[in-house]
Amino acid sequence: MKALIYTGPNGLIVDDVPVPVPGPGEVLVQVEAVGICGSDMHAYHGHDARRPAPLILGHEAAGRVVEGPLAGKRVAVNPLVTCGHCVACESGRTHLCPSRQILSMPPRPGAFADYVCVPEKSLVPIPDALSTTHAALAEPLAVAYHAVNQGARLLGRPLAGARCVVLGGGAIGFGSGLVLAMQGAGEVVIIEPNPERRTEAARGLPTARCRAPDDAEGPGPDSADLILDAVGSDATRTKASQLARPGAVIVHIGLLPGERGLDVRKITLQEIVVSGSYCYTMQEFRDVVEALADGRLGPLDWVEERPLVAGAVAFADMDASRVAAPKLILRPDAQA
Repeated sequence: MKALIYTGPNGLIVDDVPVPVPGPGEVLVQVEAVGICGSDMHAYHGHDARRPAPLILGHEAAGRVVEGPLAGKRVAVNPLVTCGHCVACESGRTHLCPSRQILSMPPRPGAFADYVCVPEKSLVPIPDALSTTHAALAEPLAVAYHAVNQGARLLGRPLAGARCVVLGGGAIGFGSGLVLAMQGAGEVVIIEPNPERRTEAARGLPTARCRAPDDAEGPGPDSADLILDAVGSDATRTKASQLARPGAVIVHIGLLPGERGLDVRKITLQEIVVSGSYCYTMQEFRDVVEALADGRLGPLDWVEERPLVAGAVAFADMDASRVAAPKLILRPDAQA
């Protein structure tokens, strides 16, 4: 089969590799669509020790089951593989399983390939009306869905009366805006420095206000109830601290390295809640597939598709900010 293989910092090649063989409880899925995630970009830059080269990256996948009881079924792939019997798993918080694995990290090759092996329990069938391109959005949108749920729970009051600010207009930030709108948030502001991304976010989510970080018309200090940091840099943590009003909630989603930026004194004096947010539960993943299928997350016309064999160029274009779309999907079945 063909696979897009990470070979080292800024290095990707398309090569022939053996078709993987499913282990116990696993099935073989023919990949039809797979998204490029920020964590894939992080690995591409050589900044993720958990993803050593050579490795097949990619974990935002959808496709068709090749064999077994689900043979022929179109499915969205939950890339998290968990033990199923620890305290976290038994309480429904599968994403916090201490022995969790994920596609695209050893020992599990990722989905930038014609085929990938996945535990059967990690698959969610998709209806005929939902394309596999859109089903591949389930993973990043489930990350956003979990983060918004986390923020709403910690805020402790309806989102309808809250000013919600999202830092970052990429897939997770834009997805957070979509989820906030779906959940009935009173006001949604997306702060994104890339003007093309702001334009795309405004087109895809017209009910939100999209602003540059230094825009005088953007939210000012002490004005936001819920801040979702979908970047996770020193600069966005600083911005989140500035925006938070007394009693606000900051949900930190981004995974960039660094630990500076949070104003701990303000957090203490104003009782601001800061929470991390990682992935999603299996139930949240199913919820998002259902929301995608019934149109609650909008028309989904903000995706760009490219052939998997052109994946190296796609990564280079994303790295150089030449991609305005919030999500770039690679398709193994497409021609260059």
